[in-house]
Amino acid sequence: MSRTENPHLAAQAAGNDRRVLAALSGGVDSAVAAALLVEAGYEVIAISMLLAGTAEGHEGSCCSIDDFQDARRVAEQLDIPYYVLNLKDAFQSRVIDVFSEEYLRGRTPNPCLLCNRDLKFDLLWQRARELDAAYVATGHYARIRYDADTARYQLWRGTDRAKDQSYFLFTLSQAQLARTLFPVGQLTKAQVRDKADALGLRVAHKPESQDICFVPDGNYARFLEQRLSPERFRPGAVVDQTGQQLGSHGGIHRFTIGQRRGLGIGGLAQPVYVSNIDAHTGRVTVGTKDQLQTHGLRAKDVSWVAGDQSQELQAEVKIRYRHPPVPARIVPGPDATATVWFQHTCPGVSPGQAVVFYAGDHVLGGGWIEGGV
Repeated sequence: MSRTENPHLAAQAAGNDRRVLAALSGGVDSAVAAALLVEAGYEVIAISMLLAGTAEGHEGSCCSIDDFQDARRVAEQLDIPYYVLNLKDAFQSRVIDVFSEEYLRGRTPNPCLLCNRDLKFDLLWQRARELDAAYVATGHYARIRYDADTARYQLWRGTDRAKDQSYFLFTLSQAQLARTLFPVGQLTKAQVRDKADALGLRVAHKPESQDICFVPDGNYARFLEQRLSPERFRPGAVVDQTGQQLGSHGGIHRFTIGQRRGLGIGGLAQPVYVSNIDAHTGRVTVGTKDQLQTHGLRAKDVSWVAGDQSQELQAEVKIRYRHPPVPARIVPGPDATATVWFQHTCPGVSPGQAVVFYAGDHVLGGGWIEGGV
């Protein structure tokens, strides 16, 4: 099978394909991505997205004043134009509002997936077209290949498995893959920092930002309680697997599947974990680690980035970003649904998260988890 990395940076840096809109976050990954594009001969336009808009900034978060200053200095050092795109309203409606509503439904959303799908590879692409840019480039640790035998673009894991971000990109279409560049996808994090050092970039040793930029302290419950009216929250009972009440709580937004701490109950013979959240009654069910296990899951809005799939197949699946891939049988269903059967039972299947399918490093597709089976 004939596969090539696409687009090859040096080969494509010619003619009308030279202009690239490069997203600069203020971190080292996007800075090195932009630098590699400049070295390859592209006409690079740098752009930062104003999303959460934290005026003071928080250690480990993004969209701080320091981040924009760092991004601007990188652009100046690379001698490329730099702009800030204000997406605060879109981020509010398409990420934060969805995140909040999902928690109120007893689900555990991943806002980074929404941000990638709806902002970085939608609204950012709209701006790229306005600027007559042929490509959008980001600092994601992922790779794009072109398979000449099938005439399709493919999404692959980043070379650095510890930093791989392909999990967040399974919704990319053929048109998007054809015009997207991941310049650091073939590098390790150490190599990226070494390159930044060699270029003298001020962000070479900048710490990693945390995943949820708009909840810098990680306290999702407090974030929701500060922005939503009290009547939106549904209190209820904490019960065991038989329905016996063990305690009560002030709102299901305080719980996620698999949660062990902060349950508001005590005096039990062994640790228990959240196994089910009923948004209609407010009932939170807990059980032992064995009772948390599931044989599979149901997924909706399934996207087959590797090509439409109607036959069942064996693959590896990730049910959360940091969850190790596990072998499973995937049975595609009607209306972009699928049922996933694990080879061995798995704990903590969380509605609202994504399940992503892999054949080795090749991303086959993914969907949104509806529940366990």
